Amino acid sequence: MFKGGYQIRDQHAIHFITMTVVQWVDVFTRKAYVDILLDSLKYCQENKNLKIHAWVVMSNHVHLVCSCEEPNKLSDTIRDLKRHTSKRIIEAIENNDKESRKGWMMWIFKSNGEHNKRNENYQFWQQGNHPIQCDTSDILQSRINYVHENPVRNGVVLKAEDYVYSSTKDYNHGEQIGLLDISFL
Repeated sequence: MFKGGYQIRDQHAIHFITMTVVQWVDVFTRKAYVDILLDSLKYCQENKNLKIHAWVVMSNHVHLVCSCEEPNKLSDTIRDLKRHTSKRIIEAIENNDKESRKGWMMWIFKSNGEHNKRNENYQFWQQGNHPIQCDTSDILQSRINYVHENPVRNGVVLKAEDYVYSSTKDYNHGEQIGLLDISFL
């Protein structure tokens, strides 16, 4: 990461993380690709001590309010999550005979990968994740609100609770009813 730039300095503190698809490609408009991401997040929860406090999957980016418990580090977990999901989602796109945007998306991922020395063939996620440490209750609450209101701000739904790919329902009902386990704060 850049010297003095956005970094996860405290590996076990709660952070607001954003993962964005290169060129803002609307990949997560297909349930199959969202399912890969959600399954990977569940794996990280079960095997890498990832705690998800709030989340939303939009058409081309993901916001997480998350932390990681010892011995795991949040930066390593997010790196591994991005690496795994990029491979799996690209494979799913390549193997999806019904994907009308396949050629266009693969061209974007390939051209981005060719311009990044860290990739062999394709680049799915943008570099970095713009972490913001939620070290006060005001910052934490503002980030959770931001995550939950994202679908409303983007005109996807009128009420945040109506959006399926988010932790809003969990928070509104005060219990786990959504697609991912939430570590309530």
